[in-house]
Amino acid sequence: MGLLNVIRKMRLRDGLPIREIARRTGLSRNTIRKHLRSGTIEPEFSTPERPSKLDAFAEKLAGWLKSEAAKPRKQRRTLKRMHADLVTLGFTGSYNRVAAFARDWRAERQRQENTTGRGTFVPLAFRAGEAFQFDWSEDYAVLGNARVKLQLAHIKLSHSRAFLVRAYLLQTHEMLFDAHWHGFRVFGGVPERGIYDNMRTAVDRVGRGKERQINIRFLAMANHYVFEPEFCNPAAGWEKGQVEKNVRDTRHQVLSVMPSFPDLDALNIWLEQRCIELWAETNHGMLCGTIAEIWADERAALMPLPPAFDGFIELSKRVSPTCLITFDRNRYSVPASFANRPVSVRVYPDRLRIVAEGKILCEHMRIIQRNHRLPPRTIYDWRHYLAVLQRKPGALRNGAPFMECPKAFRQLQEHLLRKPGGDREMVDILSLVMHHDEQAVLAAVEQALAEGVPTKTHVLNILHRIVDRKGPLEPLETPQALNLRREPKANVERYDRLRPRIVGGRHAS
Repeated sequence: MGLLNVIRKMRLRDGLPIREIARRTGLSRNTIRKHLRSGTIEPEFSTPERPSKLDAFAEKLAGWLKSEAAKPRKQRRTLKRMHADLVTLGFTGSYNRVAAFARDWRAERQRQENTTGRGTFVPLAFRAGEAFQFDWSEDYAVLGNARVKLQLAHIKLSHSRAFLVRAYLLQTHEMLFDAHWHGFRVFGGVPERGIYDNMRTAVDRVGRGKERQINIRFLAMANHYVFEPEFCNPAAGWEKGQVEKNVRDTRHQVLSVMPSFPDLDALNIWLEQRCIELWAETNHGMLCGTIAEIWADERAALMPLPPAFDGFIELSKRVSPTCLITFDRNRYSVPASFANRPVSVRVYPDRLRIVAEGKILCEHMRIIQRNHRLPPRTIYDWRHYLAVLQRKPGALRNGAPFMECPKAFRQLQEHLLRKPGGDREMVDILSLVMHHDEQAVLAAVEQALAEGVPTKTHVLNILHRIVDRKGPLEPLETPQALNLRREPKANVERYDRLRPRIVGGRHAS
């Protein structure tokens, strides 16, 4: 390149003849003329194509490299293994030739991913109150001194970029509905439409183009909050890029500084406060001001928040002869009058509601166990078995549901079971809960125990007094008129008056 520059300078600037240039440079005149006529600034040297023994196997090897790149690292074949497989197919070249081909293939693949392979996109802009984006992610937290795997729901306003993160144990329908309610509650309203990927809790079937068969319960929630659901193309996460970025940012801004918590409710309270704090600390990026300032302006454009959607999933269950239903490996008690009958179970994120004949039978706190190594749990309500206990009083002594009775009931049971018929008396006392307020019955039992008279009759006496007075008993105050001025003394001499005056006579009797 330097010599070519010298030739052009001598000819074009100094005006030297070709003969003089040839004498000074030692090049032939024909070579100098060729370079000057070509008009090139730097020489180009063409490398001749030489045939390689790998040419016939290049397509096969490229296919292997592509398939192996999609496998987990520990399951991939090594280049030596691929070279041996090519040899069995008739390849006679060396391993170095295969390794050089693999290096070139990987470099070209990386170049495509960093340029045209990444695709071309159009920046998006949303007006105030127009849309929100929703997505799920997985992470871990310490709850009750145990490391628990969580499903994090991310909901983000597209205009102001205000966001909320909420933690759940599952990605089921009831969790999805609950996440939307809390998101709209924190945002102060509902946007016009929501942008989702094709999650199974929202889409039953993906059709051609934008055609979707939406889940009926998800559509009911969207109609309740009056927003239009919109779904991205499959494997096109960039269509909801704001919430996708929020998933990544949350790991650094929220989860990395997250302490341990006693339970999931405490964690969600902290997450909500932390997200609101970040609104005030983070600049919007596209508009002037922080996320909190832009959200304050967008809030007026949101639809007013309606009442919370009754986001339950209803399942049909049959009650066992032991008055139990099974859900997620755990068992829950049902009133004995519905044993061996079908009931409906309404599943909420934190509770189960059993319904039959158009009325609510009972409600239990929901137990979610992610560790299948732990045994299933049974959640009893001893009140559900009182009707059975009246027919089978002997079941009280070892009945599992009655192990969870209040402490005062169990203490009274210990006293009554020491005498014959005590189990029947205890059943009668427990059955009072079916007709009277449980706290009133419990107060009567506690007072009977405190007075040292743990009997059925005394408990009934105290209970009737409590019910008649509409409250707990107060200590009785004796009127002053009934106080004794002179206490009587024991005097047996008056019995002697009944004896006859004549000694030796008969007694008056």
